Amino acid sequence: MYSEKVMDHFANPRNVGEIEGANAVGEVGNAKCGDIMKIYMDIQDNVIKDVKFKTFGCGAAIATSSMATEMVKGKTVDEALALTNKAVMEALDGLPKEKIHCSVLAEEAIQSAIEDYKRRNGESDKDSKCEFCCHKCSDVTEE
Repeated sequence: MYSEKVMDHFANPRNVGEIEGANAVGEVGNAKCGDIMKIYMDIQDNVIKDVKFKTFGCGAAIATSSMATEMVKGKTVDEALALTNKAVMEALDGLPKEKIHCSVLAEEAIQSAIEDYKRRNGESDKDSKCEFCCHKCSDVTEE
């Protein structure tokens, strides 16, 4: 059912944990399955120097989080924004149809963290009412 790569990233996830003082944090969830992914990034000079995750979910959710963090570490913000769920699935040698949503969550978690980074640095083109749940609401000003 699962590829060897999925099983490896589930049993031996890379980049697990939090980054103290992260300057980019994104959190996404799926109400249907209950999976929650939180991504922490240390971005310096527009490059993702470090990335970690905490995921509450199934084996596929953990594996996609692990693979996505591996794929964006060392990349520029723009390169990381280009990461797709399909690329994550391909890197894991595929996912069962009923687990594709896990790769979508991984893509969205990366995007959420980068949007948080851009918002913190005044680079966001989204309005100040953040649509992501990074729990940094005290940083968001109401208009």
